[in-house]
Amino acid sequence: MISSTQALIFDVFGTVVDWRGSIVAEGEVWGKSIGLTIDWARFSDRWRSGYAPAMNQVRRGELPWTKLDALHRMLLEDLLREFEVTGLSEETKDHWNRVWHRLKPWPDSVAGLSRLKRKFTIAPLSNGNVSLLAAMAKNAGLPWDLILSAELARHYKPDPEVYRTAAELLSLDPEEITMVAAHRSDLDAARSCGLRTAFLYRPDEFGPGGQADKAAPGEFDVVADDVLDLASQLGT
Repeated sequence: MISSTQALIFDVFGTVVDWRGSIVAEGEVWGKSIGLTIDWARFSDRWRSGYAPAMNQVRRGELPWTKLDALHRMLLEDLLREFEVTGLSEETKDHWNRVWHRLKPWPDSVAGLSRLKRKFTIAPLSNGNVSLLAAMAKNAGLPWDLILSAELARHYKPDPEVYRTAAELLSLDPEEITMVAAHRSDLDAARSCGLRTAFLYRPDEFGPGGQADKAAPGEFDVVADDVLDLASQLGT
């Protein structure tokens, strides 16, 4: 039962922070400052769409273990060519790559996490590397108790090693941990490793007309509208 939960671990991109809206907003400001006009919504979508194939290259052994920051940088080089953006210094490229460190939280995230923290240990469990997640937490005011990352398992979600390593590091049994995510595949993988599951609905993750995951009550241990709703359902 969910009542056995001692720790909540969160997917981050899309679940806790608005990656698409953040990149579009910062891109528009940055582009205007240097006279660069591109479709930032499409740019952010293309960047994100390269994420899973890049992780699969690591998973298949085509690349050695590579942090997400480095995968994002590799994808950025391809995107700059695709969008015909030239003349950027390496320093500028590195700064822009770290936009993923500066993503903004959904409006309910910080308040909801602060409530949950009163009762539970809370941590991210993201494919983002540790330094990315720590910088993001500082920038966004995310009140994590500790940083958990796929990097610690040297596997990417949904590989089972990621969830098992999280349980080991927390010194908890899997059933004492609830995975929180807006993505069904993440929760299905966590559940297969014995974790409890909580689904958050993020209808705006992929922008207007985007296809966000949905879940009906009963499909996961908890189905919530946002982090505040999750906190209420868990009695905090």
